[in-house]
Amino acid sequence: MNTLSHTAQKKFDRWNAEKKKIHDRSSAPFAYPREMWWCSFGANVGAEIDGKNDNFERPALIVRVYNKDTMLVLPITSRSKNDTFHVAVQVPVGTVWVVLTQARVISSKRLLRKLGVLPADVFDQVTKRFRGYT
Repeated sequence: MNTLSHTAQKKFDRWNAEKKKIHDRSSAPFAYPREMWWCSFGANVGAEIDGKNDNFERPALIVRVYNKDTMLVLPITSRSKNDTFHVAVQVPVGTVWVVLTQARVISSKRLLRKLGVLPADVFDQVTKRFRGYT
């Protein structure tokens, strides 16, 4: 039996320390719609999608850039999902799924590494499906 509570397993304290470092960054990269980036998503609450590893990171698709500081992103998962809440897209490493129900406005300070750019026609398919949830 696991004696740690689910809250302890979530590593909120470690995420809080990492989040302070992210907040204190003096500069951040600029991203454009259609780009995929590794982002520091954090240790989130309940069914919200979490980041993984030391940076609490996960890939995300940039949907809209509001200004140099904020943007709307959709997280990406490598777990196969065949439902209306995910869109499968082909990337150089294989198939990934864009999570339509977990859109977030994030700071550009959360951006870690650029992964690539979705082709315009694929991006249009994703955003068309996403608009069905908004």
